[in-house]
Amino acid sequence: MPAFFNEIEPIRFEGPETTNPLAFRHYDAERQVLGKPLKDHLRFAVCYWHNFCWNGADVFGDGTFDRPWHQGTDAMALAHQKMDVAFDFFQKLGAPFWTFHDYDIAPEGADIRASRNNLAEMIDRAEAKQAETGVKLLWGTAKNFGNKRYMAGAATNPDPEVFAYAASQVQQALEATHRLGGANYVLWGGREGYETLLNTDLRQEQEQLGRFLKMVVEYKHKLGFKGALLIEPKPQEPTKHQYDYDSATVFGFLQKHGLEREIKVNIEVNHATLAGHTFQHELATASALGILGSVDANRGDYQNGWDTDQFPNSVEDMTLACYEIIKAGGFNTGGFNFDTKLRRTSIAADDLFHAHIGAMDTMALAYIKAAELYEGRVLSNFVEARYAGWQSELGRKILGGDMDLAATAKYAVDNSIDPQPVSSRQEMLENRVNRVLYG
Repeated sequence: MPAFFNEIEPIRFEGPETTNPLAFRHYDAERQVLGKPLKDHLRFAVCYWHNFCWNGADVFGDGTFDRPWHQGTDAMALAHQKMDVAFDFFQKLGAPFWTFHDYDIAPEGADIRASRNNLAEMIDRAEAKQAETGVKLLWGTAKNFGNKRYMAGAATNPDPEVFAYAASQVQQALEATHRLGGANYVLWGGREGYETLLNTDLRQEQEQLGRFLKMVVEYKHKLGFKGALLIEPKPQEPTKHQYDYDSATVFGFLQKHGLEREIKVNIEVNHATLAGHTFQHELATASALGILGSVDANRGDYQNGWDTDQFPNSVEDMTLACYEIIKAGGFNTGGFNFDTKLRRTSIAADDLFHAHIGAMDTMALAYIKAAELYEGRVLSNFVEARYAGWQSELGRKILGGDMDLAATAKYAVDNSIDPQPVSSRQEMLENRVNRVLYG
């Protein structure tokens, strides 16, 4: 293993009273919650791109991170070094899963064949590292947005050759995910949108995107990949308006193309808030539509209008999100992937550990509190009582189609009904949540 994290010991659970900053206070992986270990509920994953590919640069300044695998001219040798460091980190952190884009782990070559050969070599390496460490793949994906060829989209590009190039990447990335035992494959439409309608045929682009997704679904079944296909919604950035705006938009698109039973969503916190929603809303919407797949756990900055990808640190916010996941039956193939990055000024090697430890503790405590809300029926008893009328004969007949509009109106008149407002008790319920959170 490389020397980069040699001074860091494996991170252990030491409990709430510990003063050790490099220890878990709340994430006890083996703690039984709702009948199984906490690790099996949370299914934590560490992303490859922000942690090991990004050098700390932004649009206003150069990179700030001193990473040896960013320095040198032999791109493949650096890729191997980077992967050694990454798996050393995964193992010491105790994260059971990781996630990657194709060109996170392998550099693009001089042409398409060289790029595919580079990725094939690094997939061999990743397979060996997984076997060595026991770390598994939560999901893989293709980076169909970074290269300038994708400046006007990938599947939605005006040029069908760009569409074909994107297809070649997705084919290989899906094959790699299948080979590495990935639980999911994610499709993020980073450039699938438009800047202006002055030069855009919106109907044409959406038809192209629908065809691309159908091709991916067909290839998944041909390949025998048993994992879930996931779309990651985002409203804008890098494009002004993206076609996968939020979970409801994605579902409508899938339904139009007959794919609503083939593809689910990977919901990111910061993307939800950029769309004007809460994370809890997006989870509840996806669950109600039957497309909840996995989660990118992070947070945004409410004073910034872009995707800041900060580590989650609010137990209160995440408790209500975890409550929706528990109500939905928990994760199947999904998990909590930390699509998160350090701040540019956090340049010490151990900052990566501090950031992930805090995020994992936040999510663990939130899940424990959410389980308490769920088991104690703190909210569900009230909600069931509030909608109990729909279990009456009238409610069942209306929803069951036994009463049309005229029959329903006749019922109202014949029975001289005079329904009165009933309090929603919002403040009382907020107090109940706070008692679970804070005692």
